[in-house]
Amino acid sequence: MILKSIIFIHILAATIWTGGHLVLALGFLPKALKRNDFGIIEAYESRYEPIGLPSLLILVLTGIYMTAFYSPDVLNFEWQDHYTRHILLKFGLLLLTIILAVHARFFLIPKKSLRPLAVHIIAVTILAVLFVLLGFSVRSGGIL
Repeated sequence: MILKSIIFIHILAATIWTGGHLVLALGFLPKALKRNDFGIIEAYESRYEPIGLPSLLILVLTGIYMTAFYSPDVLNFEWQDHYTRHILLKFGLLLLTIILAVHARFFLIPKKSLRPLAVHIIAVTILAVLFVLLGFSVRSGGIL
């Protein structure tokens, strides 16, 4: 029962994380680019961040728990193992997400660089959707 609860919490956090980025990329970013208004992105981020960042933290923590359950030997890098392959790909996506977030936070946002930030927003949104695809794949028996 604990594992199922962890999976549910993970899915709920993924919904918040991915949904928030889809709303940003598809709903707010086009308007900000059209008006060349960085404030639109700032306003959205200030409201989303208090739930988005905790969701990402929950995803990492529940992901670690599920990794320990499904693939305790993940660091053996056995690509033939269904769970290990998916988990390692998810860790790679997480690393890319963190790199983009750090770059945006320390270099693009202080300069209010809207166009480069737009590229980051789209990239993080694509990564978030890929996270969902990998989660679906691992639970459905694999499409990868």
